Amino acid sequence: MTLPGSLLQSVTPFAIRLHREFRGVTVREGLLICGPSGWGEFAPFDDYGDEHSGRWLASALEAAYGDWPQAKRESVNVNAIIPAVTAEVASVLVRDVVMNDGCTTIKVKVTGDLSADEERISATRDALDAVLGLGVGRIRIDANACWSRQEAVIALRRLAGYGLEYVEQPVESNEDLRAVHSEINVPIAVDESIRKNKNLDAAAMRELVEIADVAIIKPAPVGGVWRAMEIADLVKLPVVVSNGMESSVGLCSALALAAALDIDRACGLGTGKLLATDVIAQSLVPHQGLMKVQRVAPDPEAMSAAQALIDPTRAKFWLDRLERAWQSAAAKPWHEKVEA
Repeated sequence: MTLPGSLLQSVTPFAIRLHREFRGVTVREGLLICGPSGWGEFAPFDDYGDEHSGRWLASALEAAYGDWPQAKRESVNVNAIIPAVTAEVASVLVRDVVMNDGCTTIKVKVTGDLSADEERISATRDALDAVLGLGVGRIRIDANACWSRQEAVIALRRLAGYGLEYVEQPVESNEDLRAVHSEINVPIAVDESIRKNKNLDAAAMRELVEIADVAIIKPAPVGGVWRAMEIADLVKLPVVVSNGMESSVGLCSALALAAALDIDRACGLGTGKLLATDVIAQSLVPHQGLMKVQRVAPDPEAMSAAQALIDPTRAKFWLDRLERAWQSAAAKPWHEKVEA
């Protein structure tokens, strides 16, 4: 193994459970990394290749060994998230996050099953209107590029009547985004177009201005908070900060980014409500629609349970993945500091 001993000694494999399936998973796994600055989280989804995983590692090392920009606020306005559940469950979840957590912006996952998606969105709108008043609550939907160009246009013309703030990544390619953007009135936000972009350079970010209205930026998939700040400056679009369904430790990086930027919209950071277990005693969740900007460290009892949950073969999988990510271009700037 080519990993420095100091790094190997600082990593802890973990697994945490979700309340219900989200993006095809019911358990989130990864590695926590302890360094002189605090704790970082390396948890790229399985479909990320080594170079993209290297960005996640750079973000984790930044948290553990580096620093974050100066915060401009102490708390961040956030949205709640409704997974791909039935309309009945969606209604219950929306009332909970509005009445108990104070969230007034809801992100609803869509799957491409237009009938079920519409029922879920309709139930969300009805619940928001019932609790907050007609049209007060905001709905944004996240498609994760589940539609073709034609499907996106058909779906969004049908769903626009529910008062959508925006649709996140309706289609995958920039060409299709351009076409959909020209045919619908619903604003488009881009997520995968940023976090899965190979270069993340100025030219690629400038192109997004022509095909989208909002940029979704997640610090872990782009290489950390400082790199995300650079991308926010390059993209020249209103920014919404989101995260990759990390534990509460990983969520802190996204909170740091949101606090360092001038952002008016609610950020996609209310993911703690989706976690059934965590690496801290109580997951970070919204209060009165806000989340406190902070760093957290694992709770010993919660961390012990998270370690016990991960299978030994999966723990080895993560250590092997860490070694490959360590060799990536994104992680190499951290070698000297980690090895010092």
